Amino acid sequence: MSSTDIDIDTGGARTRAPRVVVMGVTGCGKTTAGAALAQRLRVPFADADDFHPEANVHKMAAGIPLDDDDRSPWLFRLATWLRDHEQTGAVIGCSALKVKYRDILRSGAPELTFLHLHGDREVVSSRVAGRPGHFMPVSLVDSQYATLEPLQDDEAGIAIDFALPVDVIVEDYVRAFPAQAVPGDPAVHAAP
Repeated sequence: MSSTDIDIDTGGARTRAPRVVVMGVTGCGKTTAGAALAQRLRVPFADADDFHPEANVHKMAAGIPLDDDDRSPWLFRLATWLRDHEQTGAVIGCSALKVKYRDILRSGAPELTFLHLHGDREVVSSRVAGRPGHFMPVSLVDSQYATLEPLQDDEAGIAIDFALPVDVIVEDYVRAFPAQAVPGDPAVHAAP
């Protein structure tokens, strides 16, 4: 039994450091919401884009969608990063578009939870078009939506509209998963 398996009385708050994936299509706000959630949970944050090999970045920049062979090594790197953060907890912003991709991520953190940022395709297209210097072109937005498999009933997570303010997204997540909150977080004791 590791130290994270021991339940500690924290006054109704977290008994183990949470590991969370903020998921969704490109341009949905994974980095912004993920960084804010990590700050709220007081855990490290990483952007999965930073883990892509150069070949993947070049492929996407050329407007070519990644296939499962491209994604697999990248996802295993992310799973390893999540496993390495068992003690500290972590939040990672990652598209995690398919169930099988999320299964790979869970191989590094079986209790992983997901915050699925979902919403209007036109808003995403506008956001992606307005990102200067990012490798992901607008032309890949449709392929992202075509690939997306929403969270399944047996996956721990919540879907929240990305059009909401970031602080509301974070608050809604913490209320949905109060055991992940830091001790004394007011959302744990707030009325639903």
